[in-house]
Amino acid sequence: MHRPIDPKIDCVFKTLFGSDDRRDLLIHLLNALLAEDLEAPVAEVDILNPYNERETLDDKLTIVDVKARDTARRMFQVEIQLLVFPQYLAPRILYAWADLYSQQLHSGQDYDALRPTYAIWILDQTLFVERPEYAHRYSLRDDQGRRLVDHGAIRLFELSKFQVARVETDAERWLKFLKDGEHLNPEHLPEWMQHPIMRQAMSILSRFSEKERDYHRYQSRQEALRVQRTIQRVLDEARAATEAARANEASRAQPRKPSAKPRKPSAKPRKPHARASRPRSPRSHASRRSWSSKKTAEQQSERRALRPRTGRAGAQAAPPPCRGRDALPPIIPRPVTHPSIAPTTGSATPAAGALGLARLKT
Repeated sequence: MHRPIDPKIDCVFKTLFGSDDRRDLLIHLLNALLAEDLEAPVAEVDILNPYNERETLDDKLTIVDVKARDTARRMFQVEIQLLVFPQYLAPRILYAWADLYSQQLHSGQDYDALRPTYAIWILDQTLFVERPEYAHRYSLRDDQGRRLVDHGAIRLFELSKFQVARVETDAERWLKFLKDGEHLNPEHLPEWMQHPIMRQAMSILSRFSEKERDYHRYQSRQEALRVQRTIQRVLDEARAATEAARANEASRAQPRKPSAKPRKPSAKPRKPHARASRPRSPRSHASRRSWSSKKTAEQQSERRALRPRTGRAGAQAAPPPCRGRDALPPIIPRPVTHPSIAPTTGSATPAAGALGLARLKT
């Protein structure tokens, strides 16, 4: 009985490409996915221990799915990644490549013993959301595209973006097999699977489904992946809720500007004010100040003219000024004279004075 087997599950992937008796599958995969990077195709490989050795107990232990070395002593690493954590995966990819590259040297060896190291990462989920292409290549180059050293590359393939109408190359053949191999029927294979190496890979999937021991191992691994996906989804939702809460608190902490009420449009347009429309002279303040000083001087001169002058004959003392808000200037009585009465002098006689009084009485 045929049961669907996903070739991306790590135990199945290692059975396909990490076994000594199936090196031809690994060689074909390396030449297909690294065709643009290899100076010469891979002819023979040795499957190595997937555990990268540690020099001390404090060193980090890295485990890869498939690790191999060819006859030219070039190093190869092949990884299948079903769960993608964007904030952690990119540093992990670089660290795994650097760890494999640095372990080539042993005590007493020079740097010229270093050989190119190639890393292939096949991702089931999307790592770069903003990039539409599914294949990515990374190497040591400067801003002008010149190599620092031709010592390998890192290749990434995102299966979630892989969509081709017609399979034409070996790289597309392997990527489509890894993506849709679970849904293939071994008795009715499509045209792009009609290749000896691809039929061999499909036969391994069929044997994996027929053997109970291998199938139970496959199911237990799938169950572990389901648990990991659930944990990842819960963590993503909790992280999104925390970020939304922080953004909401930040928006509340900011002071709100008072909203201006819109004015109702008036039925009649207002006429411009006469004073507002007339340009104001810059000397208006100075002229207003001079006019005030002139008015004050006139008032002082009028009051000075109304005051009694001392030293004249017949002048009377002025009464005390009125105090109050509505005080008027004091009225000074003047002496009454008659034209018939002549002023008396020292040379006038008493008779003349009596005559004048008699005339007044009559």
